[in-house]
Amino acid sequence: MPVENLVGCVANMQRTGWRGNHGGIMTVEGRKRVVVENVQPRVENGRFPAKRVTGEDVVVSADIFADGHDELDAEVLYRKAGDTRWRSVPMDFDGNDRWTGRFRVEEAGEYVFTVEGWMDRFATWQRDLRKRYDAGRDIALELLVGIDLIERAERRSCGADREKLAAFIAKLRSAKDDAGNLSDAWSPELGAIMRRYTDRSRASRLDRELPVRVERRKALFSTWYERFPRSCASEPGRHGTLKDCLKLLPEIARMGFDVFYLPPIHPIGVTSRKGRNNRPLADPGDPGSPWAIGGEAGGHKAVHPDLGTMEDFDALLCGASELGVEIAMDLAFQCSPDHPYVKKHPEWFRMLPDGSVRCAENPPKKYEDILPFDFESEAWRALWEELRSVVLFWIDRGVRIFRVDNPHTKPFAFWEWLIHGIRKDFPDTIFLSEAFTRPRVMARLAKVGFSQSYTYFTWRNSRKEITDYMNELTATDMKEYFRPNFWPNTPDILPEYLQYGGRPAFMIRLVLAATLSSNYGIYGPPFELCEGEALPGKEEYMDSEKYEVRYWDWNREGNLKDFIARVNRIRKENPALQDTFNVRFLESENDSILYFAKWSGHVWETILVVVSLDPFHAQTGRLHVPIRELGLCGGEPYLCHDLLSDEKYIWTGERNVIHLNPPVLPARIFRVRTRLKRETDFDYFM
Repeated sequence: MPVENLVGCVANMQRTGWRGNHGGIMTVEGRKRVVVENVQPRVENGRFPAKRVTGEDVVVSADIFADGHDELDAEVLYRKAGDTRWRSVPMDFDGNDRWTGRFRVEEAGEYVFTVEGWMDRFATWQRDLRKRYDAGRDIALELLVGIDLIERAERRSCGADREKLAAFIAKLRSAKDDAGNLSDAWSPELGAIMRRYTDRSRASRLDRELPVRVERRKALFSTWYERFPRSCASEPGRHGTLKDCLKLLPEIARMGFDVFYLPPIHPIGVTSRKGRNNRPLADPGDPGSPWAIGGEAGGHKAVHPDLGTMEDFDALLCGASELGVEIAMDLAFQCSPDHPYVKKHPEWFRMLPDGSVRCAENPPKKYEDILPFDFESEAWRALWEELRSVVLFWIDRGVRIFRVDNPHTKPFAFWEWLIHGIRKDFPDTIFLSEAFTRPRVMARLAKVGFSQSYTYFTWRNSRKEITDYMNELTATDMKEYFRPNFWPNTPDILPEYLQYGGRPAFMIRLVLAATLSSNYGIYGPPFELCEGEALPGKEEYMDSEKYEVRYWDWNREGNLKDFIARVNRIRKENPALQDTFNVRFLESENDSILYFAKWSGHVWETILVVVSLDPFHAQTGRLHVPIRELGLCGGEPYLCHDLLSDEKYIWTGERNVIHLNPPVLPARIFRVRTRLKRETDFDYFM
């Protein structure tokens, strides 16, 4: 070996703990023969936490092996961050050196876990004793070896276990070479006790603790409704208020939404205010964009005077809570030129050579009414602290959900610091990332702490596009840290599918969003009123509420409010639809029909969702029903209850025909109930 290679090897050995003494003998514990590697879940080798919600299991898997042929054993060690005592759960051998164990997280906060594996000398002795006995060999000496192992465990044991081990020792000492007496040697009860008191002095443990972030259940299952407060008036020609929002809450709750998201409610700047349809110049009376935050009435810690007072906001929070709805605040870290920050802290903004402040740009777009913060400012620490104080201000008023505007235009390090710090004191806080940007940027934001993320679902329309995207979200390592929130529309985006597909298109996209993802939202009332008029050649709403006050006749003929309420009720009543990561796509023999299954481990039921992707034409497909996985025989009938239409069907066999007529009902949500079987029969789906 070349000298330079030898030097490199020695340096590496020293870095990993191998230290030579004067006699050339390495001082590591060489008797630890078990290898523990490829432990999952881990995100970037433990740099970021995997995500779970309270009540979920963390399923831990690892490759655990050793030289030779000894039996091994392993367990998962876990604890909540800050606790000093480890809790443990055993791992099961799955074959091919792969082991699996699981633990349940019951509280929000940070957890850590690791994996430990060891040689199980007693299980090895039991296995080999049986083989020697079956081969007719003399096992007298081997019995003494086993008795010695049990005696050592007895000294480590206590209470009833110690008494039982003493009894087993006595039986084995008097055992003769006959199967009746020797049955105690390979007793499962003896093996279970010995496992509790096994010698772990030479166990191998993963060289790090892997983190898990646990949030409340709403991080996994939520239903969002977005509406501009200034357009909530009950009659045309009037600026809406927070009191108007309060009056709308019962209907929002009836429709099945549990999050009411408000675009920014702060004072709006006057300088460079945008006019209707984003015209560069505003007319007198134009209200401006709510995202141009700050004016004479205050900034991010104030309520726009036309919307009401802080007391009105408190009343809205209280009224929402009584109906089981939470208010989500918009967190937009940017300013209008009139924001108090601009005069008080000019060092937080980027100055141009002519002394002006650079406005927000995404060339060729230019937002003269918005000034971005300069996160490379010399005063960045003070800026970070002030922005943190904004979040804490609204938390103190009772807000626990924040939809964050354009987080991809602020540093990742800032978000990691902010979210981690907030959650230390307020672990029930949820952050939704509104970042329609490059995939790796969206993924990084999820890793640094965002609870949920906007997605590309808005533009995925064909069966292949949807299935490929869902597989990316649910069948890759993204499932450990990226929780999707599906939005068919937003104030910024009116997709072409909704522009041209009419009412059936809105129904189709609603069912897809609500059943594919356990988190979804709509921007209303344009969605439930099936508004499809866009600016020519763009995916932007004509007469957008971002730049003007609109009046909406919420009960206009053809609205989807009752349909939305039914879909949301189905979600709440069926646990299978309260998870994103349990989807399995099935064959419909028609590319215009999307067909998939979802299951629940809590009750014996399967949900089969069938959706036409064509809003214009009737579609027929032959569905392949996975009857074997449902525990059915080939000719056995089973009940399919369409929860959307309330119609019931008796089906038999694997193939059944479905007909979808978009103007009437472009989708079916079947609940399939079968005879009760073991929960493990669903392993095929998992």
